[in-house]
Amino acid sequence: MQFLLLAYDGTDPEAPQRRLKVREEHLKKISVLKKAGEFLFGGAILDESGKMIGSMIVYDFPDQESLEERLKDEPYLTGGVWKETKIKPFRLAKIE
Repeated sequence: MQFLLLAYDGTDPEAPQRRLKVREEHLKKISVLKKAGEFLFGGAILDESGKMIGSMIVYDFPDQESLEERLKDEPYLTGGVWKETKIKPFRLAKIE
């Protein structure tokens, strides 16, 4: 089952530094999930000036509980980057 994660960074002055501090670790984790077929696609949400302010990711897991368990060691969560997250069931359109 596919899930859409929308996650927004904190808005405090230290937020960009927190993101950069754990970004490499986050990308390594995403690479592992990609190889396992659990990360389908995603990227940074930007503000009007091009600054990263959050993330959008589409995952593939058997159920939401499995995804939530996997997110327990997500660097952007454990590192205090994402302050607001939403997970919704998702279905990728099959366009030929």
